[in-house]
Parts: sequence; structure tokens; C-alpha cells
Amino acid sequence: MTFHPQPQAGQPKPWAFPAPERGALDNGLTVLHCHRPGQQVVAVEVLLDAPLEAEPAGLDGVATIMARALSEGTDKHSAEEFAAELERCGATLDAHADHPGVRVSLEVPASRLPKALGLLAEALRAPAFADAEVGRLVRNRLDEIPHELANPQRRAAKELSKELFPAALRMSRPRQGTEETVARIDAAAVRAFYDAHVRPATATAVVVGDLTGTDLAAVLAETLGSWTGGTGEAFPVSPVTADDTGRVVIVDRPGAVQTQLLIGRIGGDRHDRVWPAQVLGTYCLGGTLTSRLDRVLREEKGYTYGVRAFGQVLRSTADGTGASMLAISGSVDTPNTGPALEDLWKVLRTLAEGGLTDAERDVAVQNLVGVAPLKFETAAAVASTLADQVEQELPDDFQAQLYARLADTGTVEATSAVVNAFPGDRLVTVLVGDAGQIAEPVRALGIGAVTVVAN
Repeated sequence: MTFHPQPQAGQPKPWAFPAPERGALDNGLTVLHCHRPGQQVVAVEVLLDAPLEAEPAGLDGVATIMARALSEGTDKHSAEEFAAELERCGATLDAHADHPGVRVSLEVPASRLPKALGLLAEALRAPAFADAEVGRLVRNRLDEIPHELANPQRRAAKELSKELFPAALRMSRPRQGTEETVARIDAAAVRAFYDAHVRPATATAVVVGDLTGTDLAAVLAETLGSWTGGTGEAFPVSPVTADDTGRVVIVDRPGAVQTQLLIGRIGGDRHDRVWPAQVLGTYCLGGTLTSRLDRVLREEKGYTYGVRAFGQVLRSTADGTGASMLAISGSVDTPNTGPALEDLWKVLRTLAEGGLTDAERDVAVQNLVGVAPLKFETAAAVASTLADQVEQELPDDFQAQLYARLADTGTVEATSAVVNAFPGDRLVTVLVGDAGQIAEPVRALGIGAVTVVAN
């Protein structure tokens, strides 16, 4: 019997996060583009300087309604016609609002890029904001809110933001508004917000994909270059402040068989020099199935299907006024809520006393750095990360340098960063569960004053 020779692995090719090329259109729009051969689905991200903090008092959620309404009709097409034109291009167009601003995302086959960019430009240049369409979006949003409040994870996130941030700070309130504020939004309010904050001079477009045979400069000039608007400065945002005094808030849900936990505080943003070490240390703590938290709470004790630790940038600014959310999230069965929290705090103490091991550090580097080429296989992943860098006022080579810094970070440095990120006495704990069963066991732990609030 003759066997074919066993295939052998080839030599690994060097990889680095792609560097974009920068430019600008005559209307002031900043453009970053990145040619990615073989990526036949082109991704476009447009960043609008319309942060949630810019929403008028009492109209929380207007940025979200505006973002959703951008594709609901223009001066040339009704909502149905605009959707049909996108479908003919094989394109998808989405938009969402967050603390840094509004992000508009387009994906389209490379062969249809000019047509799709024309539709994107139309949505940005002349959205209709028809009364009927805005009214429908408002009603949809009002329908979503009860479902979000019924979701334990969403409810915990809402309560943590309310606890951490002062009431005057926009970050203390739901990103997409409350029932009271959304109900006040109409087409006039959406138009006013658009007129005040959406203009090419303060916007950035990121284009990533296979641009072979595409005169991108000419296409952009004909499409996004037709978008006009006045000049303006970036919207000034307030410094992020928070109170992370150790305490516990229980959102009471009588009869709940599980307790949703969210433990958090505020840390520095990606401009902080310890960010790479913090990423590495946090991954060792709770970034994967083999992390410290999962090993104890899931594998040894069987309290949960999984617990994760993470750092999420809320707003990142070069002047140091930004912040990230450092958090631990998961769910445990109700009777074991107290023991699970006790063991979680024990993991944090053990980490501070004994530190991470070299093996933990090596696995984390392998997982974070080694899989990066797979993570950024698609144009959309690259475009989103480049847009994040622009939004967070980071240099264009930040992601590439981050991987190099992660690989160079030692065990001691990663330990110090994660211990400082999650100090046991400076964590706000939110529990969504049956207060009647969990309140007393949690009080007995001594991890902070316990307050019970209604669901």
C-alpha cells in the first residue's frame, strides 16, 4: 500500500497589525484606508463626534434614535427604497451610539463599493428623519427597555453605572435612554441633534478591504466628498469621576434561582502605561476557561458555568480624562451566592499574596498574541480596531505596539497590574437575585455595606 507523504507545516510568516494610510477630503473628512488583498468584503467605519454627553438634558437616547434613523430614508429615497438599494449592493449598514460618539458601519462586496459609499454619503448628508419613521423607532426603543430590565446582565450593568458615577455624569445613566426620556424624543429633537453635531469636519472614515483596481480617492471624492457641513471643534467632554468605595447592592428578584453578579470599578484608559500588563493580568485572572476564577468557581466548586474578568474602555482621551470599566461578571446558583463571593475574594487575596505563575503568563501571551492573525482575518475586524484607535485618540500603530508590549510583559509586572486593578476593598458589587436568600450570607462576608433595592 502506498501512502501519500504527510503534509508538513510551512515556515511561519511574520505578522503585524496592518498600518493604515491617512488622508483628508476637501470637506474636512479625515480618511484612513488599508489595502487588504483577498478581503473581497470591504468594511467602512464612520465616526461621528456626537457623544452621549452632548445629548440635551431630558433627552437621553436621542443619539441612539438618530443613529438608527440615518438609514430610514433620505432626500432621495424613502426608508423602503433605501433598504432595497442596500440589498441590491449586497451591503449592510448599521449605526449605534456610545459614550465617545456615533459609529456608522458599512460592509459591501468590493465590486459594489462605489454604489454603497454613495448610499452611505446620502444617509450622512441628507437623512429624512420623517416623523413616521422616528416615531416608529421611538416605539421600538420603548418596547426594548422592559426586555432589557428583565435581563439580569443588563439590569446589573445599569445598576453598576448608577452606583459608580455621579448622577450628573452621563455615564451614570443608560446609554440608550430610559422610558421617560425616550418618550420625549420626536423628529424635531433628532434633527436638532444631527444639525448640532454631525459634520464631515469632525468625522473620520475608515476603509479596509481589497482595493485592487479601485481609485479610492476618486470614489471617496464623488461620494463622501459630497457631504457638506460647517467647521467645528470636537465636543468637549467632562472628566470621568467615580466612587469605587467597597459596597454591595442587591437588586431584589424574589424567587430567582440564580444570582447575577457584576463587580467593578474604574481604571485608566489605553493611554495608561500599565494597560498592556493589565490586559495580560486580567486575562490570567478571568479571561478564559483556564483562568484563576474559572478554575476555582467552576471547576473546583461547581458554582457557575463561567466567570469572566475584563477591562472595557468607556472613553479614552490623550489628556488622561478617560476611563475604563474593570469588572468581573458571571452568575451562580442562589444558595451558593455567599460561598461563591467568599471564594472569589479569596482568589483575589491569593493573587495579591502569591502572584501569577510564569506558566499562567505564558499561556495568556500565547492566547492573546498568538491568535491575533486569526482575530483580524476579516476587513471588518481591522476596520473596527482602527476606528477604535481614532475614537480613543491613539496612534495608528497602537495595536501593533500593544502585541509587542504584551509579549515583553513579565509575570511580576502582570501580577502587579491585575492586583492594582482589582483591590478587594475598592470594588462595587451588584447582585441581581433573591435578596431574601442572599442578603444575610453576603453581609456576613464583610466586603462592604449591603443595600437592597427594588427590581
